[in-house]
Amino acid sequence: MTPLLEVRGLTKAYGGRIGCAEVSFTLWPGEVLGIVGESGSGKSTLLNCLAGHLAPDAGQVIFDTRGEGPRDVLAMTEPERRMLGRTDWAFVHQNPRDGLRMRISAGGNVGERLMAVGARHYGEIRAQAADWLARVEIAEGRIDDRPSAFSGGMQQRLQIARNLVTGPRLVFMDEPTGGLDVSVQARLLDLIRGLVRRMGLSAIVVTHDLAVVRLLADRLMVMKDGRVIETGLTDQVLDDPQAPYTQLLVSSVLQA
Repeated sequence: MTPLLEVRGLTKAYGGRIGCAEVSFTLWPGEVLGIVGESGSGKSTLLNCLAGHLAPDAGQVIFDTRGEGPRDVLAMTEPERRMLGRTDWAFVHQNPRDGLRMRISAGGNVGERLMAVGARHYGEIRAQAADWLARVEIAEGRIDDRPSAFSGGMQQRLQIARNLVTGPRLVFMDEPTGGLDVSVQARLLDLIRGLVRRMGLSAIVVTHDLAVVRLLADRLMVMKDGRVIETGLTDQVLDDPQAPYTQLLVSSVLQA
């Protein structure tokens, strides 16, 4: 089997401060990778370098494209990267306002992504938008409402619908349940887990919440000071952490 994503020596610095350093890993089709660490550990820098939001200083991001097989995303042209972001890749922001068009309707947000990949028939676009709103538990009657009229949890569900409607193969998630009430978080996590499994998605999930990665991730990477200090199967890392820093993270959660 060919890896879906292979990261080699990814490095990013901000002046004299390391964002991430020499990060390498492989992601397989259908696998969910969790990345955890405290604030400033480098996990968000890594995610944004992977997704093309930040330019790394060194390294390769090899993606198994549909048409040409494995290619270094960092060596692609800007139009190629933009098309990849509309089709095979998706990015779920912590703040859904960063991933939504707040001045257009819920249906328009979903439809806009379809139009970006060539859909033109209004009736079909609206039908697909309504179907995806139902999948993320938003009532069809709210298809013409703007996201600003939605709660934070509903905005996040809408952002997920907007991202997944084109059937991406890799989804980047940055603290997808951050800032939400516990009960809302639980429903959203169940929704994400169900969609990931049913669609066979690969995903990279960055979070500081170990409960999130235990529920969503097959494999886990722990970061500290921009470097990966431990990696393994999620349950294995959380139940039997080897690195002192990981032990501290796990024990702080258990004592909370």
